[in-house]
Parts: sequence; C-alpha cells; structure tokens
Amino acid sequence: MTIRVLVAEDQSAVRAGLVLILRGAADIEVVGEAVDGEEAVRLARELRPDLVLMDVRMPRLDGVSATERVVAEGLADVLVLTTFDLDSYVFGALRAGAAGFLLKDSEAAQLVEAVRTVARGEGVIAPAVTRRLIREFGRSSSVGRRGTAGTDPSVVDVLTRREREVLACLGEGMSNAEIAVRLTMAEATVKTHVSRLLAKLELRSRVQAAVLAQELGVRGG
Repeated sequence: MTIRVLVAEDQSAVRAGLVLILRGAADIEVVGEAVDGEEAVRLARELRPDLVLMDVRMPRLDGVSATERVVAEGLADVLVLTTFDLDSYVFGALRAGAAGFLLKDSEAAQLVEAVRTVARGEGVIAPAVTRRLIREFGRSSSVGRRGTAGTDPSVVDVLTRREREVLACLGEGMSNAEIAVRLTMAEATVKTHVSRLLAKLELRSRVQAAVLAQELGVRGG
C-alpha cells in the first residue's frame, strides 16, 4: 500500500529535505506541499492524503490549529514535527488529536518509520518528548476533547477488563501486533478495542490514551 503524504513546513530548505527523504521510500508518495497552516488544511481537503506531516510553527495558521481542523474533519492522520522537545506547541497538538510527534533532528530512517507507523493506525512519539507530556498532563485537567479524562483513576472505570488491558499496553508504547501477541487475540480485535476505549474515554488518539495510561499507572488484569 502506498502512503500518501502531505508535507506542511514553511522553511523551504527543511521542506525540500523532508520531501527528499520521503520520496526515497518506495511505499511513500508525497502528494503535496504546504507553506503554512491555512494551505495545509486546504490541501488536505483537496488531496485527502493518508497523513499530514505538520510543522508546528508556521505563519497564518500554526500547526496546532491546522492539526485540530484536519483531525476534526477527519481528513487525515497528523504526524507533528517540532524542533524542541520542550515546545509548548506539542501539548496543544496532543489535545488537537495528533497521531504522532517527532523531533526535526530525527534520523531519516526514523522519519520514514514514523510515517509508516502512523499510517498503520498506530501512534508514535519521540522518546525525548514522552516524559514532558506525562508531566504536563499530570498537572492538566484533561488530555481529552471534552474534559472527561484526567488524573482521577476512576475515569477508566467505564472500560471493560479487556479494554483496560489494551490501554495498559498502549501506555507501554506497544503496537497493535505486539498487543495481539501479549493478549492472545487477533490484531483486528485489538483495533476494535482501541477504537472503543478511545470513544469511552472521549480521546482523539491512541497517543492521548498512552499518555493517560502512563499518567494514571494503568495496569492490565
């Protein structure tokens, strides 16, 4: 399957480098390039890519606001690029429903693999960002869209035992395939459980679920 990617980055040299890297992968097709958030949203509507590679700091409309529009309209998954692991934009992008976060100084192979991971419907997050996210949302009232998920452990009481086990696996950063092996179930069943727990917790992405699981120390069983 070819992964159709829209690259949104305002710096031409950086954008050209990202496009070059992605076009070097046989299973990835760059279908468009955007120089700001407004253009990113417009092209996402027109081209319907599988994934938008989104810089957070862009003119006219920043990457966080653009991510929120793209996710809200169901146009594509969003993989956010950030220069700094302490960038406050990352927290906004998480709330907006980004499916992954990657530092701009990541190796080419990491970028390509991150695109593939998100395209499979699985979240990805740069290890350097993880601790900051958990710390931030440990102080926050919500990681979700409607404010139903927070630091109170009782928020996960709505989950079945199996969904709780899947949530715990998400908190460990496991892929659907890895969860399927650990819990002895089909990968398609894992996807169903992930979708259901996201809906129950009113979260937009499995990355939000992973942060919540780690924040609350959710364990299976």
